[in-house]
Amino acid sequence: MQPLLIINVVGLTSEMLGPHTPHLTALAKRGFHRPMSTVLPAVTCSAQATMLTGDLPAQHGIVGNGWYDREYAEVFFWKQSNHLIQGETLYEAARKRDIHHTTAKMFWWYNMYAPIAYSMTPRPSYPADGRKIFDSYSQPATLRDELQNELGVFPLQHFWGPLANIKSSRWITDASLQVMRTAAPSLMLVYLPHLDYNLQRLGATDQAIGADIQAVDAEAGRLIDAAGAMGYETLVVSEYAITNVSQPVHINRILREHGWLTVRREPLGYETLDAGASRAFAAVDHQVAHVYVRDQSDLPQVESLLKRTAGVEFVLSRSAQKEFGIDHSRSGDLVVIAADNCWFTYYFWVDDRLAPDYARTIDIHRKPGYDPLELLVDPAIWLPQVRIARRLAQKKLGFRYYMDVISLDATLIKGSHGRLPTPGRETSEGPVFISSTRSIERDRVQMQDVKELALQIQFGSSAN
Repeated sequence: MQPLLIINVVGLTSEMLGPHTPHLTALAKRGFHRPMSTVLPAVTCSAQATMLTGDLPAQHGIVGNGWYDREYAEVFFWKQSNHLIQGETLYEAARKRDIHHTTAKMFWWYNMYAPIAYSMTPRPSYPADGRKIFDSYSQPATLRDELQNELGVFPLQHFWGPLANIKSSRWITDASLQVMRTAAPSLMLVYLPHLDYNLQRLGATDQAIGADIQAVDAEAGRLIDAAGAMGYETLVVSEYAITNVSQPVHINRILREHGWLTVRREPLGYETLDAGASRAFAAVDHQVAHVYVRDQSDLPQVESLLKRTAGVEFVLSRSAQKEFGIDHSRSGDLVVIAADNCWFTYYFWVDDRLAPDYARTIDIHRKPGYDPLELLVDPAIWLPQVRIARRLAQKKLGFRYYMDVISLDATLIKGSHGRLPTPGRETSEGPVFISSTRSIERDRVQMQDVKELALQIQFGSSAN
């Protein structure tokens, strides 16, 4: 059995290989690389589930980073249970071939309760007094303590939020190297998120992105070098490309203005989305939105409205979703795709004074959709560091507080993803596949091929 390292460098494209990526480029020259097709939606959880199962969202059920649960009448984003994936994963297939096969899953999503030997994922603790304490979840439980005793607590503030930067990817690299050296798993899955940050903050063509590419290449290089020294083959994959955007589309506000979406006025005066009472609303995910319609007789009117909406390119009915492999019971009754330079906000209020309390905070679980503004401190705040220091002082003194530093100005976001690449632009608008070995080389690589190609590397061409 051939040991294998798979590094997920989020946002990496074929076009980025070159002077800024000496380690990744050298790996590609030693083996081969191809632009890789992605899936709809081209977002983290859907892409990872496709690579691990070889299936499309219609089969594995991961139709986005979150979706609406009709029974609970709630939108759930960024859940972590591996049980949500429907279908056989790479590590399950490998164990069937060799009972001694072990997997380490370092910060890939759907990490918790996966049937593997080692795993690590962010998992903050929320005491009853309202605090948020940085922490992680691991399997075995002692792995978290061993790694954090050696490396310090995982820097969650550098993994997501205005302070997100290379420090989180560096910590993941350090932790992964330690697991490789002490446990030597048969399969090592490592997630490096760094490119996700400034590509959304600044856009894909900003000159500062070169430094980010160089920084993540250095971390990938440390993993590649260690893998080579330990006899591992290496695959480098990415989930999507981030492209420039300039126009936010407030799809829920449009549904509200036409009487489809219902809000609730809370006792403190702000509004929240009442999904269960809404005739139609959208769970947004970057450039894709799942629109859930309570009464199927309303579908034609909602579909007609959305097709007329500026910034919308496609509205997929249930039958049309089959063509894109996203026709699953978790999907919206309509799946809406943004136009080339657009992305969807989750905003459902029409007056910022009535925005919910969580809107100006980092709160990935309560927002009924993805919010990239969490990557930025509101530029309208005078002396934001003073605001942050005051909030932290409140925390230390035991007062209840919330870190209200996030802007509601969606035009600040300059990059997004979720759409499929424009035909002919796959090298700049699509993910990449890099292999250290040419034994699996082929002209085209689809995201659904990753599982099979990994099994071929580990067990030979008879793995299928």
